[in-house]
Amino acid sequence: MTRTLHIDFVSDVVCPWCVVGLGGLEAALAVLEGEGITAEVHFRPFELNPQMPPEGENIVDHIGRKYGSTPEQSAKNRAMITERAAEAWPGFAMRMGPDSRIWNTFDSHRLLHWAGTLGRAEQRALKAALFVAHFTEGRRLTDAGVLADAAAAAGLDRARAVEVLADDLYAAEVRAEAALWLSRGITGVPAVVVEGKWLISGGQPAGVFEEALRKMASEH
Repeated sequence: MTRTLHIDFVSDVVCPWCVVGLGGLEAALAVLEGEGITAEVHFRPFELNPQMPPEGENIVDHIGRKYGSTPEQSAKNRAMITERAAEAWPGFAMRMGPDSRIWNTFDSHRLLHWAGTLGRAEQRALKAALFVAHFTEGRRLTDAGVLADAAAAAGLDRARAVEVLADDLYAAEVRAEAALWLSRGITGVPAVVVEGKWLISGGQPAGVFEEALRKMASEH
């Protein structure tokens, strides 16, 4: 008998641990599928830096201001996350450096909401394309052209993506969804919410997801 879990993956596209977490989750689901456990994964918005201006902020300055990290600590942390991402998501190239920037991601979430109206596969493809645009290519996520390029890379209609971004579509929906997850106590990401009642926090390795989801499926 197949058991299907509903999973809300609450995350931001400038969160490196969200790359690690998604890689770990999908690796776990690939194993669990052989046991008759499947999942419907929906990507939900979370803004790490809602007040970030359009020009963004240098990553070293940002991490130092937000967490008090020195440039040396920041570099060490980037190296560790890069290693974890390579393990969790084979083939994903995380190229964060001292000149990388952090961006406001509201428009990214609007585009992801649009992709979600098309289907889960479309939303997943865009999520990956936005991760690549930010972490691999170092592109400016507040540029509508960059976001439209990501949509095209995900196999979506670039012209329609341009329209969505230009018309401020889905802004109210994204704000409401983001507020909902904050009201439910989500303060950090990735937050993997299973069946609306279980929470797996952080960029966990595949084995942690596998064990937790197997237990949840048995109780579902």
